Amino acid sequence: MKKIVYLLALTALTFNASAQFKKADNGVQYQIISQTPGRKLAPNDVITFNVVQKNDKDSVLFSTYKQGQPVKTQIRATNNPADLMNIFTLMSVNDSACVKVPVDSIFKGHEEQMPPNFKKGSDVVFNLKILKAQTLEEAMAERNAAMAKIKAEGEKRKVEEAGLLAKYIADNKLSPKTTASGLKYIVREAGAKPKPLNGDTVFVNYTGRTIDGKVFDSSIEADAKAAGLQQPGRTYEPISFALGSHRVIPGWDEGLALLNEGSKATFLIPSNLGYGDRAMGDDIKPYSTLIFDLELVKVVRVKHAPATKTPVKKKSGVRKRTTIKKKS
Repeated sequence: MKKIVYLLALTALTFNASAQFKKADNGVQYQIISQTPGRKLAPNDVITFNVVQKNDKDSVLFSTYKQGQPVKTQIRATNNPADLMNIFTLMSVNDSACVKVPVDSIFKGHEEQMPPNFKKGSDVVFNLKILKAQTLEEAMAERNAAMAKIKAEGEKRKVEEAGLLAKYIADNKLSPKTTASGLKYIVREAGAKPKPLNGDTVFVNYTGRTIDGKVFDSSIEADAKAAGLQQPGRTYEPISFALGSHRVIPGWDEGLALLNEGSKATFLIPSNLGYGDRAMGDDIKPYSTLIFDLELVKVVRVKHAPATKTPVKKKSGVRKRTTIKKKS
């Protein structure tokens, strides 16, 4: 179905090859078809439009129809013939245009950056369709309303997430410790060696699952097989990384720093310390609390600068004289 829509869009943007193209001051050629003439687009307008970009061999280089989302931009002074700013101001909403931009003018002065699918003396062809025009104030108001809606939805999802986590803790009769950031953790077996510091390389075995019990990843072969995980080519061994290097989600960096080497623990990581409002694959939805059973297998320590001690302020050597009253 998407392919049919894409082909229809390309057909709608096909122009009469025999029609005469006009030439702009910068050498760009253009042909505009107006269906419902209205006011011309003006500088500072924020416009929404579809575009198909092709080379002179008719090969499609970029298409918003294929991408599934139109482009939005503000009309400004032109900096390059390929930005089409001088063409936009000749158009109205619902207008279509075919624009031919000389490749040489696009890469003038930095010809070495010309991609191999462009040839000197050829044109880049843009087929445009203007969908919408707004003043900057209207566009900002629309954006702010959309952001407010997203924020409200996010706050709602966070409340729902907190409720699910509280229920999970109650149902499983857990008593986790909670950090200031909201990380909850349970040390199931404490190691005897020191805790890692940022920069130390930690080796961790883990099994991760969602709050509804779906195992989405594991470094332990038995756990992966029991959960039916398909991880072709996976080497089942502890993963390693430098603590505090932001190579893992924040909940891991924070939580592992709380564990002694050799410890086994469970982390209950809220979405603000995980993947937030992003989905990760099919199993991790936006605003998901993640649960990890893990073991801090080994720590390879680096040399750390000695901790600086806060100087203790010496008390004045002058003693306060105490007067004791004799009893009368």
